[in-house]
Amino acid sequence: VQLQASGGGAVQAGDSLRLSCKVSGRPFSGYGLGWFRRTLEKERVFVAAISWRDGGTYYSDSVKGRFTISRDTADNIVYLQMNSLESEDTAVYYCGATTTIWGWVTQENVYQYWGQGTQVTVSS
Repeated sequence: VQLQASGGGAVQAGDSLRLSCKVSGRPFSGYGLGWFRRTLEKERVFVAAISWRDGGTYYSDSVKGRFTISRDTADNIVYLQMNSLESEDTAVYYCGATTTIWGWVTQENVYQYWGQGTQVTVSS
């Protein structure tokens, strides 16, 4: 499975951005697709995940109500719509794919595949 993330940029607080993650390779209908982010030298932190099979979603408390994860099964893209951005959202964002059971999708170490990061910078 290959993942290609894009859509990052520099915005002002309160603005919106949409990140995209193009997914390709072996059949991934049973995968969970997740977005994580990393700031400075910290580890990657869970942001949101979606089940490719049924579209079920899960969010971290820090982004719930502001971010929306979705998938386009025709073009094999996972989106992260980010609204009401805050300076604390500044990070490198990564998309990942995992075959783990749904209850583990918040754990970075269960993801088998990762895309390259895309930088999001929010100025206050």
